[in-house]
Amino acid sequence: MSTATESRAGTRADRDTHFEVEQFYYEEADLLDAGRYADWLDLLADDLDYWMPTRTNRLRRQQALSVAARGEAAFYDESKESLAWRVRRFDSGMAWAEDPPSRTRHLISNVLARHVDPAEHPGFTADDLLVRSVFLVYRNRMEREENVFAGSRTDILRRTGNGLQVARRTILLDQNILLAKNISTFF
Repeated sequence: MSTATESRAGTRADRDTHFEVEQFYYEEADLLDAGRYADWLDLLADDLDYWMPTRTNRLRRQQALSVAARGEAAFYDESKESLAWRVRRFDSGMAWAEDPPSRTRHLISNVLARHVDPAEHPGFTADDLLVRSVFLVYRNRMEREENVFAGSRTDILRRTGNGLQVARRTILLDQNILLAKNISTFF
């Protein structure tokens, strides 16, 4: 790694890179809202780690325990292969929870992009990006099913010859009890 690349480790991304990241997220949201899941999979790295841990209500002094650790309960603990399997299932007509399909609207905001510090994230370089964002996902299905999911995401975006790809995604919902009948929505 060059000295210039090393010096970027942990620093905030420049304006052009930040714009690129925002556009990437807007494209991703558009693909998900249009139901173009196979195209969405192209935005994910082959070694993807897609994780959404559960939460519990804890006293202020126990907040560090409010989010499930790795190996504990999770809404999603997926790879690109398992997400591709879910997408194929949608297309097969066997995913009854999504037939007829949901209508979604993904709103992405508060995007903060920094260059990865390889000391904190082994296997990544300062050319990769650590990005935090918040989301609001509205979901409507059938006549009366409505759900709103709010939360944050922490991603590591890897720069490839074809642009950015999501290599790691940790999704944290603000709610700990889901009122939705299912959670077949991607975040």
